[in-house]
Amino acid sequence: MAGARPEATGASHTSGTPHGSEAGQPLGSPAAPDEVTGELLELSLGYLYSAALHTAARFGIADHLAGGPRGADELAKAAGVDGPHLYRLLRFLATKGVFREDEEGRFHLTPLAQPLRSDTERSLRDYIMVRGEPVFWQSAAQLHEAVRTGSTAFENVYGVPFYDHVAADPDLGKAFNSSMAAFSETLSNDVVEAVDFSGATSAVDVGGGRGGLLRAILRRNPQMTGTLVDLEPVVAGHVLDTPELTGRWSAQAGDFFASVPSGADVYLLKHVLASWPDEECVRILRTCREAMPAHGRLLVINAMIPAGNDPHPGKTIDVLMMTVLNGKGRTRAEYAALLARAGFSVVRVLDPSPHASVIEAVVAE
Repeated sequence: MAGARPEATGASHTSGTPHGSEAGQPLGSPAAPDEVTGELLELSLGYLYSAALHTAARFGIADHLAGGPRGADELAKAAGVDGPHLYRLLRFLATKGVFREDEEGRFHLTPLAQPLRSDTERSLRDYIMVRGEPVFWQSAAQLHEAVRTGSTAFENVYGVPFYDHVAADPDLGKAFNSSMAAFSETLSNDVVEAVDFSGATSAVDVGGGRGGLLRAILRRNPQMTGTLVDLEPVVAGHVLDTPELTGRWSAQAGDFFASVPSGADVYLLKHVLASWPDEECVRILRTCREAMPAHGRLLVINAMIPAGNDPHPGKTIDVLMMTVLNGKGRTRAEYAALLARAGFSVVRVLDPSPHASVIEAVVAE
């Protein structure tokens, strides 16, 4: 399988194996029992880091530190929170490199804390804010039931699919769409730098959210025009209306299960297919195929799950899908199989980011 990392012989990352290769342990040397116990306990309390990040983002702590280091009491006054509790929160986050406390008790921004600012180009504040909302926490708490039954945790808790719930809650929908735009901004630039669009004059961004990827493509490729397609509440918040793109874009409300605009050179599916089970993915792909001219290209952009035991964003997203959506993370081979079922063949695969591999496909002959 192209791009899959082979599993190294004798290099298991499972701490229960008698001859594992835990960090700092040579092969054949078991980890100290206290180290194993401490690591497992730390993992079991991982939700506290999520809660702490959400709290720091909610109260704009990184923004309050943009002008330089400040003590917890001063920060607390600026943020309108309790000083001693804030100190304990920041001390905790500093153990992971999010903020840093100096010898005078002042806290500093760190590279890991910078994306918590709301005014940076690669801000993740909105993303972290939304992932701390009850819809995600309560779904994650029912992961065991999803695994037991093969169902989706969110639907077990709320009784409706995630996107239906979001559509019925305008405030949540706006926050969720902003969070996805924040997450996608950096990845969009990575994709645009990796893919050659020089021979294309038009693109359709299918399920493209607010249009961040399409905007990045049009900025870098002045010969192109583009169309953004998504649900009406999502398209309404698009980011395409900038002076440099005047006359080169359109935004249309639509249902990618039914139809998408036809005749474009490039069709984009960024972070769409991971949200859906196989049969729905094939339906989306066939809709795109029906709209594509013979020379058209399809770009499927998602994290691809590699082989082996190493951490990877695709594996994390896969568990998120189990809790919130009825989709899943996939390997390259699994994506290639879906594309083949819908009448496509894979031309190449690019890896501009662990979060965003790009499968380029064309209509199969």
